[in-house]
Amino acid sequence: MTGDLREADLRVLGRIASASNATLLCELADSGTRCVYKPVRGEVPLWDFPDGTLAGREVASYLVSEALGWGVVPPTVLRDGPVGPGMVQLWIDDPEECADDSEDSEADAGATAPAEHDPVDMFDVGDVPDGYLPIVTGLVEDRDEADGYREVVLAHADDPRLMRMAVLDVLINNADRKGGHVLAGPGGRLYGVDHGICLHREPKLRTVLWGWAGRTAPDELVVPVASLAERIDVDELGALITPLEVETLLTRAADFADDPVMPMPSTSRPIPWPPF
Repeated sequence: MTGDLREADLRVLGRIASASNATLLCELADSGTRCVYKPVRGEVPLWDFPDGTLAGREVASYLVSEALGWGVVPPTVLRDGPVGPGMVQLWIDDPEECADDSEDSEADAGATAPAEHDPVDMFDVGDVPDGYLPIVTGLVEDRDEADGYREVVLAHADDPRLMRMAVLDVLINNADRKGGHVLAGPGGRLYGVDHGICLHREPKLRTVLWGWAGRTAPDELVVPVASLAERIDVDELGALITPLEVETLLTRAADFADDPVMPMPSTSRPIPWPPF
């Protein structure tokens, strides 16, 4: 699939207006397969990430996910496009619109998120379902309430698919894991998208997946992390992020393998805003 994403002509279908950076929905001219194209020239400058580097960070995050064998990030490449170089990523279809994929279903047989709720969701206080881990309580506007507000709980499923994503976020130092960046795909798979502000050398972890904070990660996640340095092509990674960022990534992996405890929130803003 990455070969098709890299080589096929892109036909622009429209712009995703809700995205903070220029994000174009495209299709591959040869097959009609849909993809997302984020041109470098459409990246909004950030104070703490170098300009023009977000597309490369998206691809680097995909390479880390693939090296671990987790398939968390959809196939992603860096290539030229209709408005210049940028990131191109496979579009994840709504599972309700796709036929079931038995291989993927078997791979994610440990899924625990109830079908009636999203993997990351908002619930009224007292209504968080079994199998969900509460993260934070807040107020949302509600005109039916006497004071105009309703108390809600942000929670996510206690699901091995999400824990795998949470460990990936620790490794790539994800500064923007919102609930809307967790997508359900065909066959019961969960994908993480929008990894443009990752892999900074300074601590930046901001995520809605804090439910396992303080818990020890299971061996099936720790073992591939321990060998990440041998699994990943450092030269390929070094063409996308700086040598110091590559070194910091591998150090984070080694440290996590030595002490595989999920981190506690340690910054003044541990959850991205808005959370979806």
